[in-house]
Amino acid sequence: MRFQVLSIIGHAPHPLTGELPSAADRLAQVVDVGVAAEELGYDAYAVGERHAGAFLSSSPTVVLGALAARTTRIRLLTGVTVVAILDPVRVAEDYATLDQLSRGRIELVIGKGAEAGHFDLFGLDEARQWDLQQEKYELLRRLWTEEQVDWAGEFRPALKGVTTVPRPYAGLPRVWHGSATSLNSPELAARHGDPLFTANAIQPRAAYARLIDHYRERFAAYGHDPAKAHVAAGSGGLLIADTHERAVARFRDLYEAKVAQSFKPHLAGKAGYNTPFRTIEDAIADGPQLIGSPQQIIDKILGYHEVYRHDLQSVTVDAFGQGTAEQIETLQRFAEEIAPVVRKEAPSSLWS
Repeated sequence: MRFQVLSIIGHAPHPLTGELPSAADRLAQVVDVGVAAEELGYDAYAVGERHAGAFLSSSPTVVLGALAARTTRIRLLTGVTVVAILDPVRVAEDYATLDQLSRGRIELVIGKGAEAGHFDLFGLDEARQWDLQQEKYELLRRLWTEEQVDWAGEFRPALKGVTTVPRPYAGLPRVWHGSATSLNSPELAARHGDPLFTANAIQPRAAYARLIDHYRERFAAYGHDPAKAHVAAGSGGLLIADTHERAVARFRDLYEAKVAQSFKPHLAGKAGYNTPFRTIEDAIADGPQLIGSPQQIIDKILGYHEVYRHDLQSVTVDAFGQGTAEQIETLQRFAEEIAPVVRKEAPSSLWS
């Protein structure tokens, strides 16, 4: 198993204290935690992209550039790049530049995003989101693998003899397909032989297993080597305590206040937006959140691995408004007490 740290750079008041750091301090925190993640031996650090809601991740390329300048080894991912709302030419240029700056450490996770509001913001029809995503991804892929590209499509002006610069550092960067609720992303990933990144953040396990099973079936049907069908999985937040009882006592108010704060009434009933695990007991027992003792978290990740057979586990340490020191302490404890056991029990050829 490989391990990634993800931040979508939430910027809401602390669910219990109401404190809100400045935007500058919050962004600096993300970079500092990324540097610490490299020092602690994590394989990757990812930054999300949001254009609506209480987030500061509208420009992930800028944040990843800062991380590239302060790190040397750790892979830098997105989580996700909302390719459906972006110009593929701009995406090709920006991320190839980052790929050069980081000397080949950039990988994209593309998806439609988890905020419904960004389609309106960019003047796009949300009902066409899958058409937008497919066309724009396939153009991006051509721009990174071909020169003098001639192309015509529905959602942007035609191209004639276009070669984007810079070129990627060492060929096509790996592109994962973020998958949360629909079979569209697993299908697109399988068609191109790309890896799948399941959100594993809000819904019950069976919902994500359905998407992964479809991906693996279609990956083989398209003629790709099943051994190369890499899968990654997110998680709904990481909180570690010495025992189950201490985890419940220490984190109950924090977890349940955050669930209440992040509830989206206008999206009630729509899969992928509001967690059904509203109490901490529910989250520990059945939710994707990694909350509890080290052994509980080991057991949950390995339980997911039995179903998902995933290669990469993503963890999030700022989901509940934790400060920098607490985030780094949590990452250190995970790296020392949890990761070695999971790596041994669930080896992976990813990034070997």
